[in-house]
Amino acid sequence: MMTSKMAALEEERGNGLMALLEDGDGDGRGGLMALPEEVLEQIFCCPSLDHLDVVSICLTCRKLQEVCQGRSTVWKRRFTQRWPRMIKYYTISGSHNWWEEYRTRHTIGCKMMKIVDSFSKRFFTKEVPVEGFKDIEALDGSFHFIEDELLSILNADGRKYLTRKYYSRKILCFLRQQKLMKTLKEFLSSPPEQKKLIEGVVLIDLYCNPLVDTSLENILLQLDHITEEVKKVLRLTKSSHPSITAERDGTFIDFELQQQALDVLNCVLYKQLKFKGNENDYYNPMNSYIHEVLRQKKGIPITLCVVYSTIAMNLGVRLEPVSFPGHFLLRWCQKPEGSDDMLDYIYIDAFDKGKQCTAKECEHLIGQKVAANFYSSVTIKDVLFRMVTNLFHLGRREASDQSYQLLRNALDLYLTLAPDDVQYLMLQARLYFHLGINPEKVLDILQHIQAVDPLQHGVVGHLVQLTLQQIACKDQTAELQVKKHTEEKHKKVEFSVGLIMKHKRYGYNCVIYGWDPKCMMGLDWMRTMGVHNLPHGPDQPFYNVLVQDGSCRYAAQENLLYNSSPMQIGHQEVGRYFSEFCGTHFVANEELQTQYPEDLVLISQLVMKVYDHP
Repeated sequence: MMTSKMAALEEERGNGLMALLEDGDGDGRGGLMALPEEVLEQIFCCPSLDHLDVVSICLTCRKLQEVCQGRSTVWKRRFTQRWPRMIKYYTISGSHNWWEEYRTRHTIGCKMMKIVDSFSKRFFTKEVPVEGFKDIEALDGSFHFIEDELLSILNADGRKYLTRKYYSRKILCFLRQQKLMKTLKEFLSSPPEQKKLIEGVVLIDLYCNPLVDTSLENILLQLDHITEEVKKVLRLTKSSHPSITAERDGTFIDFELQQQALDVLNCVLYKQLKFKGNENDYYNPMNSYIHEVLRQKKGIPITLCVVYSTIAMNLGVRLEPVSFPGHFLLRWCQKPEGSDDMLDYIYIDAFDKGKQCTAKECEHLIGQKVAANFYSSVTIKDVLFRMVTNLFHLGRREASDQSYQLLRNALDLYLTLAPDDVQYLMLQARLYFHLGINPEKVLDILQHIQAVDPLQHGVVGHLVQLTLQQIACKDQTAELQVKKHTEEKHKKVEFSVGLIMKHKRYGYNCVIYGWDPKCMMGLDWMRTMGVHNLPHGPDQPFYNVLVQDGSCRYAAQENLLYNSSPMQIGHQEVGRYFSEFCGTHFVANEELQTQYPEDLVLISQLVMKVYDHP
C-alpha cells in the first residue's frame, strides 16, 4: 500500500514538472523551455527543489540536461549548499565534474547512514571490534566524504538521534586514528632533517583527541601569531634585529642578539600572553596536549618547552630538548660550533617563565646531583617517547572509562614508537583482556610477543587460555537478559530506565540505564562501598546510572530520588542506550527497550505523575 502511494506521489510530481516545462501558465506561451539558461540555473539551484526534482527535470530534454550538467554551475552550487564543509577540499581553479561529485557524495552518505544504524543492533552488548569497521573501510569513496557524513550526523539536533551519534563518534574516532597512525609511521620513518618536533607532538595530541577541531596547520598558525607578537616588540625596540626577518628554521650566530630575542620572547609569552606552568593541576592529561596548552596557556615542562623552542626557532634561535630527570629543559649553546661540554650551555626552564640556569643550578630543580649524560640533547623520537610515557602513567592513576581510553591510546602510540617492546605488548594484551574487548586482538598481540621473545611462552600460553575462555563465555552470554517490572522478583523496582535522578548523599545528577532487583556486585565491592550499612542493605533494587561527571555508578534505590529539574546528562555513553532526550527523561533505544520492554510505558506514567508533564 505504501509503495502504491509513493508511486502516485512520484507520478503527480512528474506530471507537475512536465506541465511546468511545457506550458508554465496554461495559455501555451510559457514554461521553463522559454527561459534563458542563466535564469534556469537560478531556478534549478533553488533550495526548495531537492536533487531528485533536478534530476527529473534533466531527463526531460537535451537543453535542460545541458543547463544542469554541461555548464556545471547547477550541481556545484547544490553541492556547496548541501555540504559546505566539503568545498575546502576543492581547488578554486580546478576542473571538477560536479554532477559526479554530488552523486558520489550522496551515495556515500546513504551507505554510511545504513552502516551507522546497523551498529547498535550488532554491538549493543559489546565494544565495537576492529573488524566491525570493515564495511566502512570497504566503501569506494573519498575519506572526506565519509568524514563529512559522520560530522553531519554529529551536528544534528542535540537532543535527537543520540544512538546514531554515539556510533558515528566511534566510527569517526576509529577512522581518524587509523589515518593518524599511518601519518605518524611515515613521520617516524622520514629522514631526521625533515622531521619537526612540533609535527610529532601534534600527531600524538590528535591521536588522543581524534574529534578535536584542530590540525597541524592550525597549531602552526597559533605559534606563528605568537612569533609575530615577539617580532612586533622587537621592531619597536630593535628595528634592525635579525629575528624580525628570520625565516622558519633559519638561525643566526650572534649570542647577544639571540639573548635579546629570548628576552622579548619571555616578555611576550609569560607577561603579555600569561603562559605558565600548571602547578595546581599538574597531572591533568590536558597539559600534555599542545592544542589545550595553547588554549589554556598552561602546561607541563615538556609541552611548554615544545611551544618555547618552536617560537624560538621561528626567531632564528636554535634550542635543543633535554630530557632532564623529573623535569624537561631546553639548552642553548654558547659556542659557535656546538659542544659536548655541559658547561658550555645555558639551560632554559620553560615551566618557570623561561628562566635561564647553568648546569649546576639545574640540580636544584630536583634536589639531587645529576649525571652528565642527562644534560645532553635528545632526539625528536626521545621527546615523543617521554610524552607518551607520561600519558601512559596518567592513564594508570585511576580506573575509569576515560583513563582506560587514555591507556589504550598511550599503548598504541608507544608500540608505534617501539613495536617489539615485550613489556608494553604484554601490558596492552592484559588491558584488552581486562576490559573484555577485542579478544581476537589480544590473541594477535600474544602471538607477536611469542615471535619476539620465545621465553615468554609460559605467560603467553596462560593468557591465551584465559582469552579463549573469555571468547567462549562471551558467545554464550550474547543474548540480552529481559527484565519486566511485572515479574514477582522485580516488584520492588520503583524506577525505570531513562529517568533523570539525583543521588541523595552525593548530590550527583544521573540517568538510569539498567536495574537489578538486588545488588549483584561481589562481597568485596559491597564491603568497600558500605552496602551493608544501608538501611535496606543489598536486598533492594540497584540501578546502573550514567553520571553527569562522566562516571558510571551502581546506586541503591533508597539513595536515588527524582530530579526536580531534569537535565540532559552529558555522558559519552548516553547514546549507547538512548535515542532521544525529551526534556524530562531519555527515550530508550530499540536494544534497551528489548531488554526492559515495560519501562517505556511506565516512564511515561511516572513523568506525568512526577512532573505533571504530558
